[in-house]
Amino acid sequence: MKSKEILKQMTPYKPGKQIEEVKREYNLDRIVKLASNENPFGFSPQVKEQLPELITQLEKYPDGYAATLRKKVTGFLNVDEEQLIFGNGSDEIVQIICRTFLEPGANTVMAAPTFPQYRHNALIEGAEVREVPLNNGHHDLDKMLQQVDEQTRVLWLCTPNNPTGVHIKENVLRDFMENCPSHVLVVIDEAYYEYMKTEDHYDSIQALQNYENLIVLRTFSKAYGLAGLRVGYGVAAKPLIHTLEPSREPFNTSTIAQAAAIIALDDQSFIEETTNENAKNKQSLMSFLDENQISYFESEANFVLIHLPISGDEMFEHLLSKGFIVRSGEALGIPQSIRLTIGDKEDMAIVQQEIQQKLAGTAK
Repeated sequence: MKSKEILKQMTPYKPGKQIEEVKREYNLDRIVKLASNENPFGFSPQVKEQLPELITQLEKYPDGYAATLRKKVTGFLNVDEEQLIFGNGSDEIVQIICRTFLEPGANTVMAAPTFPQYRHNALIEGAEVREVPLNNGHHDLDKMLQQVDEQTRVLWLCTPNNPTGVHIKENVLRDFMENCPSHVLVVIDEAYYEYMKTEDHYDSIQALQNYENLIVLRTFSKAYGLAGLRVGYGVAAKPLIHTLEPSREPFNTSTIAQAAAIIALDDQSFIEETTNENAKNKQSLMSFLDENQISYFESEANFVLIHLPISGDEMFEHLLSKGFIVRSGEALGIPQSIRLTIGDKEDMAIVQQEIQQKLAGTAK
């Protein structure tokens, strides 16, 4: 059997260390996972309360059109029902976009490093990947535009960017959209949208009225805390959604995921409370880093990319031995750093102390 040649050069996604695995390996009773940018405050209590009622008729296929969830999201965003496409997490929307537009002879432009599934799916489809290095954590939009030619099909913008947490400012992104050729699909991935507290971010949903070559991706996995159920969506002009739909699997979001997302969307008080708490804990972390002269990227997400005088792997191993799972920057394409998901106040105080002690010991 002969597979695509490109697959022989690729490796499957490797998830971070799992809690039970670390407990056994280090003989620890409690592990705090701060590696996957999950919501440390869980998910809406309303979802938990109503979950037993959602587990019915599992023998039946879900609504492939996600009609009820679709109606809820359209009301929330004030868009038309035909402007939405739903996926098994926003990851699947990335896959659908690549399946629809990319092929041998085409190219796609993205930052580096950024969310790795853009590159991964593009390579599988046989497209040329053109990566533009970040500029101090930011997308270098001018250089990205310079990479665009007649064969460019898709250009990816992750804001706030994973793994740096830096967002693209409103005026910068507005100018970019004005200058980007209309034959290029611009993907604005806003997986961390709900965590942004700055007022200078781009109103991407409003911008859809002006650009038929724009799609906005959002998810219920991060701020809404439904990562285990896998549901995300894309918003775009109707013709673009109609183009994408044939590439979507027919029953790609489960009945339970759709129902939970509806309940979660209604509980905006949970989103406000937890994102505000996240912002406070993040500010406390950044103050700690400033006091200890440790550099970092200003983040509008629920994580911070911290630069270190030592290997990210070394700090990763140290924190792992203390019961904290973080993400080493070595694996993310930013050596001598870690990406730290913001946890609750008590856990953040402990992890900050462990970082300080490790660096003090290294300095000696």
